[in-house]
This record gives sequence, C-alpha cells and structure tokens, in this order.
Amino acid sequence: MCGILGWIGAQLNVQLANQMLDQLTHRGPDDRGDWFHPDHNVWLGHRRLSILDLSSAGKQPMRSESGRWTLTFNGEIYNFQQLRNQLLEEGCQFKGSSDTEVLLRSIEQRGVVKTLGRLVGMFAFAAYDIYDRKLYLARDRMGVKPLYYSVDRDEIAFSSELGPLRRLPWFDAEVNSDAMHAYFRYLTVPAPISIFKQIHKVKPGVLIEWSQTSGLQESAYWSIRESVSNGMLARKERGGLDIKTAADEMESILSESVSLRMISDVPLGVFLSGGVDSSLVAAMMRKISNGAISSFSIGFEELSHDESAYARDVARSLGLDHHETILTERDAIDLVPEIAGAQDEPFADNSIIPTYLLSKFTREKVTVALSGDGGDELFAGYPRYFWGDRISALRKALTPVGARAIGGLLKSTPATFWDGFIHRLTRGRFTGSEGLAYRVRRFADYLSTPESEAYRKIISVWDSPESLVGMRELHDWSPTIGRYREMPWSEQMMACDQEHYLPNDILMKVDWASMQCSLEAREPLLDHRLVEWAWTLPFQFKKAEGVDQGKRVMRELLYRYVPPRLIERPKKGFGLPMDRWLRGALREWAESLLTKSAMERSRLANFELVASMWRRHLGGENFSSQLWTILVFRSWEERIMQSRRKEVVVPPVALV
Repeated sequence: MCGILGWIGAQLNVQLANQMLDQLTHRGPDDRGDWFHPDHNVWLGHRRLSILDLSSAGKQPMRSESGRWTLTFNGEIYNFQQLRNQLLEEGCQFKGSSDTEVLLRSIEQRGVVKTLGRLVGMFAFAAYDIYDRKLYLARDRMGVKPLYYSVDRDEIAFSSELGPLRRLPWFDAEVNSDAMHAYFRYLTVPAPISIFKQIHKVKPGVLIEWSQTSGLQESAYWSIRESVSNGMLARKERGGLDIKTAADEMESILSESVSLRMISDVPLGVFLSGGVDSSLVAAMMRKISNGAISSFSIGFEELSHDESAYARDVARSLGLDHHETILTERDAIDLVPEIAGAQDEPFADNSIIPTYLLSKFTREKVTVALSGDGGDELFAGYPRYFWGDRISALRKALTPVGARAIGGLLKSTPATFWDGFIHRLTRGRFTGSEGLAYRVRRFADYLSTPESEAYRKIISVWDSPESLVGMRELHDWSPTIGRYREMPWSEQMMACDQEHYLPNDILMKVDWASMQCSLEAREPLLDHRLVEWAWTLPFQFKKAEGVDQGKRVMRELLYRYVPPRLIERPKKGFGLPMDRWLRGALREWAESLLTKSAMERSRLANFELVASMWRRHLGGENFSSQLWTILVFRSWEERIMQSRRKEVVVPPVALV
C-alpha cells in the first residue's frame, strides 16, 4: 500500500509537489520516490509501504524498459504471479519480483485497457505515456483504493488523498453544494464529486484518459450494473441449483481469493469479530495454511457493544493465534474530537472510531490484515433486505391510498409510544433505545412512498438537507435504484448498496483508518469474480425464505469449519452509543461547535434549527444521527479554517 501523487502542466512546481507528496507519508512510511520530465512538465511521486519485493527493485515511480511508460501505483495486484508467467512466455524480462513491475510490463505489452481487464486486485494507479503525452488514471472495480484529481484548463493533478490537492495554485476552496446535500443525507460525499468543486474522485471501475490536446475522457471498464445483468441471465440458465452446490462453488472462488491475498513478504493477520464474514475469511485462511495465523479483535468493557468473547471462541475453534485488547468507553470518547473532521472531507460514519482503534492495535503486530468487508452487501446481511419484498407485497395488496394512510399513521405515532410499548412488552428489560421506534418509522417509509423514493429515505440521515445547508442542490447524487427495475426490490437495494454505500462509506472508512496506521487492509469477499458469481445465485440462497436472516450460503460454507453455536446470535457491529455520549462526556465538546458565535463561522445556514435539535436531544429525544453529521462537518470546517490561518495545509492528524 502506498500514496501516489502527480502534477502535469505549466504551473508545475517541483518543490511544492514534493511537499504535497510528503503529506502522504502515513500511507507509505518506508520509502519515497519521484520522477520529473522537464520537457513535458510532468512530475510523478510515490510513498511506499513495502509489502512485496522489499528490495529497491520495487521502487516507484517505475519506468518501462523502452522508456515509454512511467507508473506510480497504490495497491496490490493479487494475480501478479499468473500475469508474470504469461508475460515471461511472451518474452518479457523482469528485474525484480514486485507486482508493480508486472503491472508496468503488462501495460507496455498490452496497453492499459486490456491490462485492466486481466487484473485481480485493489488499486489506484497513474501511468504516463511519454510517446502520446497522455496520462491514464484507473481505480479498482469495487473502489477499495481512492483516487482524487483536479483539472485546470491544460493542467491536471492527482493524489491518493484530497488534502495535498488543496495546495495547487488554482485551488480556490469553493464548496460543492451538491456534495453538502449528499453528505448530510448519506454521511459521506460520493464519487465522482468531492466536497470541493475543483476536486473530483475517480469512480470505481473507471479509467480516465487525459492529455493537453484532447482533455479528459472517462470510460467504465467494469460495473456493478453489468455484473447484475450478466448474473441475472446466468441465474435463469442455471436452474436446479441446491444450497450445497452453491456452497461448494463459493468455497472454490473464496479459497482462491483468500489464498491470493495471503501472499506477502511482511507479517499478515486477519480482523476477527466472530461474525459470519470475518469468521469465514479466517476459516478459509486456516484451510489454506497450517502455519500460525494471527487474528485481531477489540472489545469493550461495556458489554452492550462488546463482541470480543465471540471472536475469542471462533479463534480457539480455528486454532488461530488470537490477539485482543479490551477498551473502555473513555478510550473511544477521547478520540472523538481528534477523529471527527480529521478526514479530508466530512465523513460521519462513527464506526470509523473503533475501526481506527482496531487498525492501530493490529499494526502493532502485522503490516497486512484481511477483513470481512462486503459480506453484508453481497449476501443480504442488512435488515432492509429482509423487509423489502415483504413490504412490496403488502403495498401491492393495499390500494395506494391505504398504503399511504397506514404509513402516515405509523410515522405520526410518537416515539414515546413505541418506547413504552416495548418497555411494557418486555417487562422493563428493553427500552426504545433498542431501535423499535426507528424501525417503525423506516417501515412507514417503505410502505407510504414509491420504492425509488423509499430506498433513499431509508438510507438517508437527512431526507431534505436544504433547510440546513442553505444552498440549492443542482444535481442529486443519490443512488439510482430505478436502473435495476427488473429485479425484486430487496435485490435492487443490494445492487445500489454495492454501487454506492460500499465504496463511498465502508471502503472509504477502512482505507482511512488503516492507512492512518500504515496498515494494509485486504478484502477477499470483494474479489470481483466473487461479486459476479454472487449475482448468479437466487435470492433465497442469500436470505432464506421465512427467516429474517441473511448470508445463507455463507453460513452453509462456514459451518463446515466452525460450529453454528459460535455464530448464531444477533449482529452488533461497531455502533457507538452516541446519543448518550452527546448528553454526557461529549457535551462540552459538542456545544463548543454549536454556539451561535461558532455557527456564525459556518457554511451551515440555519442556527435556529441546530439549536432547537440540540435542546431537544438534551431533553431526551434522540437526534444523535443528525447532530453527529453537524458536529463532524463543524469539526472539519474548523480544521480547514485553522489551516488557512496558518497559510499552509495541515497534514492528516497524527493519531498513531
């Protein structure tokens, strides 16, 4: 894993470019390199975290033998050995054993487009063609690795992170109003836009070609949409598939995926929560290797959100060398003011805090960790997938007027009613904090609005952020569920989550948290071949009929290696009790960002709305999700303003 940066154009300042590159040191602390072509005004830079071929033969930027191509590359090409053997048969020679050299030789031999079609990996790279004076920027299919860029007339610059691009001479810090709307809806700013108008993201599965003569051209070399279409056709042709055969097929694909991701010249381990996804990855690692395998988990003293005992049991069952650390709430709370707003863009998924803590703990022992990310989106792990088709059937059974009336009645019922209802039903053992009121409101959204609008409401924190943002939305960057109309609603939501939520939230979070600790995280469940295969499966192999439980085929496979009793329990995840923290330990910090004088410095336009929400939250209502988006945005703003006062761009917060 590495950090890459480049700049082409008449305004190129090599000294400034090197300073910008050093802002990515946390992504690549082991080495740095740069390449400059004065006649073309091209500069490429690289920060290296050494994983494969630790020698100087893997140093970047790397030039091809002919001198035509120069490559700076972030990521891993997992099938590089297979590609290397093919290139050797074609007469290519190699100086080292790195996947970077294989990628470069393949580009020189076959071209960028054909090379992309052969890659299995996670990557973001820039390849400059000296002969054609053309720059190619590419991002992996699922969006594991980020890549930002900015264009100004006949100049372009790119970076693994947004921060360095703020130092470009043409950067003016104008905020993108569409990005603000998207952030307050979805907790993150989705590709291809960024929080700033002049900076963009390369979308997953996309190749960008740029030259000073022809400008910028974008093309998709892979897409979720195409995978869905091909999978649905294959599903019709397969017929007669049983769950055991499906599990056999998954084992074959996943075993290869895990095996490829275990190739490393540095210590390697696995994140282990004890849930289905991470346990299955760990089980495949144990199947592949009889050697020592290190697993890592964090636990919390507060048992309501602690899963460390489950991870410990799974590790013991698989014979893993397990490492865990037990944290207090104070450990997480103390990090909140540092992490909130510390990203280059506002990012309000608060599970980034425990993800960072896990990455930091893991990095003490290993440099690479496999994770279970992607299982929920590929194999129906979220509750909304369980309810989707059920509610669709109910909506069809009712008249539109009846559906809207029932939905409206449910939404208008006060949350206190549901709090009291569940309290009485369970004789005081549970309260509304367990989420019943929230689920009822979501049920109402399913029922009372068309499916395309309902999905957006379900995944939105702020349904209509305009009153808060104070700027008109010019383009709605919400996921387009309508393009998947040929499928049941539950699968439409899964496709949109793979396209939108997975790269823009989950993978962005893991990349930031792991890279802050100079840890490489690998996602075997997101091998594009497994993604494509998953769409060939009938939905009932993901979510069993009549049962509110997903990942059916994953469980079928996992239970060949781990007893079901160690896995079958309600999912907890990395959620934090933010509602309680904001009323208690974080109250002073929150109020310092929400005072009238502080809000006068903000781009947010509605102080009265924010103040009223804060008072109501302190009074016992739960607005923690909405307030957290505001607090993160305000923290991000303050950090940006502080950097301007110092007239330099602050590097990422030093959390390690």
